[in-house]
Amino acid sequence: MEDIYQTIETPSTGIFKDKGSRFLAFAFHVESEVEVKELLNGLKKEHHSARHHCYAWRIGTENIQHRSNDDGEPSSTAGKPILGQLMSFNVTNILVVVVRYFGGTLLGVSGLINAYKNAAADALSNAKIVQKTIEKSIRLEFSYKELSEVMNLVKLEDLKICNTRFEENCALTVSVRKNELQKIADGFGKIYGVKINIEN
Repeated sequence: MEDIYQTIETPSTGIFKDKGSRFLAFAFHVESEVEVKELLNGLKKEHHSARHHCYAWRIGTENIQHRSNDDGEPSSTAGKPILGQLMSFNVTNILVVVVRYFGGTLLGVSGLINAYKNAAADALSNAKIVQKTIEKSIRLEFSYKELSEVMNLVKLEDLKICNTRFEENCALTVSVRKNELQKIADGFGKIYGVKINIEN
């Protein structure tokens, strides 16, 4: 099961209210920090009158990177509770931003932690969580005479072709589920004249 991860299919929202303060949560699927910055900037423009735009993200499927930000709230009262929800829902490649509109009453440390946690949990509960498999790429190099044998194995194993070059010297990149990587590589290895390169 180690080649499966969970993420969300489409953006979702959540809300939590306490003592006049409104905490609006936004969950997005992201693949890079560049996307994170773009989405954050967009929300800051859209909710420019809000006092805080706190967030956390997790990116990656095997070596998961993560970050959280309190955006002016007391240390560890906002970003960490949001990140905690990403971990308890066991999801990755996700950004959750919680936008706070201050209601005039201070909530205290425990009140803030509770608010950011519940807003993030609401957004994730409203999301459609999907399971995906970790894919690896195998690049194959061979001559034209091995082409039919290679293509037969691609068809037999129902592999997704990422790119091709069919000339005198052929090259083909296929996407393979991580758990089946060794078996597929061994299969191609049995075809005489095929050079195999496993890409990360």
